Parts: sequence; C-alpha cells; structure tokens
Amino acid sequence: MKKKILSLLLSGLMTFSVASAASADRENIAQVALLQSLAQGYFDGTITVKELRGLGDIGIGTFKGLNGEMILLDGTCYQALGNGQVVIADDKDSVPFANVTFFDKDISVKIKGNLDKAGLENCLTQVVKENGENSFYMVKLHANFPYILFRSEYGSQRPYPTLVEALKEKQTEFTEKNIKGTLVGLYCPGFAGGLNSVGWHFHFISDDKKHGGHILELSVNKGKVEIDKTDKLSIYLHDDKEFQSMNLAKDMSEDIRHAEQDSQK
Repeated sequence: MKKKILSLLLSGLMTFSVASAASADRENIAQVALLQSLAQGYFDGTITVKELRGLGDIGIGTFKGLNGEMILLDGTCYQALGNGQVVIADDKDSVPFANVTFFDKDISVKIKGNLDKAGLENCLTQVVKENGENSFYMVKLHANFPYILFRSEYGSQRPYPTLVEALKEKQTEFTEKNIKGTLVGLYCPGFAGGLNSVGWHFHFISDDKKHGGHILELSVNKGKVEIDKTDKLSIYLHDDKEFQSMNLAKDMSEDIRHAEQDSQK
C-alpha cells in the first residue's frame, strides 16, 4: 500500500537533471509553484523544461509568460502555441506552473455512451470516490473525439497581467471534429484548493502532434481511461523577492474558475 506523504519542497535555483529520473520517486506528483501564483500573474519560470522532464513523463502546465499550453506525454514536452501550432518545447524554456508524474497505471475504466466534458468528469469522479477522494489522480485517455473545443494563448510580457486578464486578451480557441488524440488530465482533491484547482483539469494533444491545448468542451463515446493514483505531492517554489512577497493566501478561486472554464465562444 502506498504511503500518504505530503512534502513541500522549497527551492530556488535547482540543479537536478533529467538523469535523476532513473532514481526519481514514481509515486509523486511534482508541482511547479501554485495555480494561485499563476492566477495573480507570476508568469516567470521556476524550473526549466529539461528539469521538469526529470520529474515526470506525463503532465500539464504552461510556459514562461503564459506562452501556450503544456502537454507532457511519454516523456516529450509539447507546447501548444497561441496560433494553433504545436512544437516540442525547448529544454531551456522555463516553467511557471505544471503538474507532472511518472505514469504507472493503477486503474482503468471503459468509456460507454456519448459523454461531454461534464459527463466524462462525472464518470471519473465516481472512480475517485471508489478509490479515495483525498488522493491525486493523473489520467490518460486515447480516443477518437467526435468533437473537441480547446484553447491556447499567446505569451505576455512584463509587467504581467493577471491570468484572467491575459486570457481575455490573448486566448485563442480551436474546434476539431473526429480527431484522434490523447487527453491528459489531473484530479486534485478538495484540500488542495489553496495550491491548485480542485477537481479535473484536462489538456489534449492530437496523434499527429499538430493540435493541442486546454480542453474547454468535448464529446467522446468510446475509449479506455488509464488512471495513476498518487498519494504524494512535492511543490517547487521560487525564492525570488517578487514571489516571496505575494499574498498566496488570497482567494483566487473565482479567477481560477473563469480561467479553467470560460470560452470566448
């Protein structure tokens, strides 16, 4: 049985490398900074993409300046840009927010019926209730999606706006039909509300690696979700003056809700 450990690791300039992945803890969600700091406009990177890949082979996040959406899948870090292009992220780029882990399938569930995003979340939440609501879950679903709406965004420059302001000005949205790809998602339990967004957060990357971003809506009627249950969380915080002076206890839940769900359409 996995031990339940919550470890908060404060770190400034970290020197770990991708080579450390061989000895990395596979039963750990590594989180870069806080969604609350991102919501307040802290868009500077905390660690590099190369360092992030040393902490996991699957996950979601964003890049310095809020320059697009991150999809980490099978050890490759993809950057879905604001213009709709998907590229492999530069290892030297930096990351202001992300959640990654090394994926080990603990649970699998078959998708049945025509589900929209809310229906998929309800299905997965039932699995969470059966297996422990106070754990973290990383999910992977490869399927043909009859419909999917996803977003990305162009990067911002200093002085940075808040997350909601940046998305209002920079968000771009894309609709695809009958597209094959992989959904990567994270579930955060209720007690993590001061660190991240409670519930489900999904990103998408197409099989041809030409389309991707943060999922706003979808339909799916067939597929098998693979689920990695994880009971350990490590958080990497930047120690610069700006970050350390932020009021990270400020309630940003409404801003985060808008950032997670709002579509310009």
